[in-house]
Amino acid sequence: MPALIFMAVYSTIVCYIVLNYFEMHKADFQPTVAMHSLLGIVLGLFLVFRTNTAYDRWWEGRRLWGGLVNSTRNFAMKLGAYISRENHEERDWFYKMISNFVFSAKENLRGGVQFAELDPPPDETLINDLKKYKHKPNRIAALMYQRVNDLYLQKKITGDHLINLDKELKDFIDILGACERIKHTPIPYSYMMYVKKFIFIYIMTLPVGFATQSGYLTVAIVVLISFVLLSVELIAEEIEDPFGRDINDLPLDELAAKIRDNVREILL
Repeated sequence: MPALIFMAVYSTIVCYIVLNYFEMHKADFQPTVAMHSLLGIVLGLFLVFRTNTAYDRWWEGRRLWGGLVNSTRNFAMKLGAYISRENHEERDWFYKMISNFVFSAKENLRGGVQFAELDPPPDETLINDLKKYKHKPNRIAALMYQRVNDLYLQKKITGDHLINLDKELKDFIDILGACERIKHTPIPYSYMMYVKKFIFIYIMTLPVGFATQSGYLTVAIVVLISFVLLSVELIAEEIEDPFGRDINDLPLDELAAKIRDNVREILL
């Protein structure tokens, strides 16, 4: 809104200057919108590429979290089949640690972990141990690997079971790593700034081209075009990092809660 208000005031001033100058120098001054028509095609191509790149990052993040939903369900179902229902301690431990991995992964992508969201297992020392590590999801995954291996050594699961469970645990880390790749690989700064400068120059010169043909209607035209171009750029900025807390980011809180409910239903 501040940018649109500025463009409205700026366009009004430019129209006043151009129209008064044009009345006095009709033969010398003949502005045209031909240049803007040609540049508009180029600018449109840049904005399409910019928006598609940002949306691809958003959509890949959604696909990865959809994969995490499936992997946690598969892991929980296999554990539910391999561990007897009488063994409540093991089933409860894995339920809590799978949920904790998801919630810690969610907050790790946002810059930290909220321990209040974690569901502490019976052994409280595990949460204290977790605080010593910078990368919490890695530590939780390592603990689950150790627990699965202990089950194998105790002959509670077979070698085939171990191989099947290993696949799902590997998917946890692969999915988190892919999300971190998106998070820590921003759009190149030079490209992003070039598009911004292009938009700025384009909309700042618009009133000059339209003023003699459209009069003070130029103000509405320029504000409308500015709204469209600036909005497209802002949308791209908004969705290029899909793991934040903004309204257009992925609903990670809801997805994490859904995973916790699914795993609880399967294992408990």
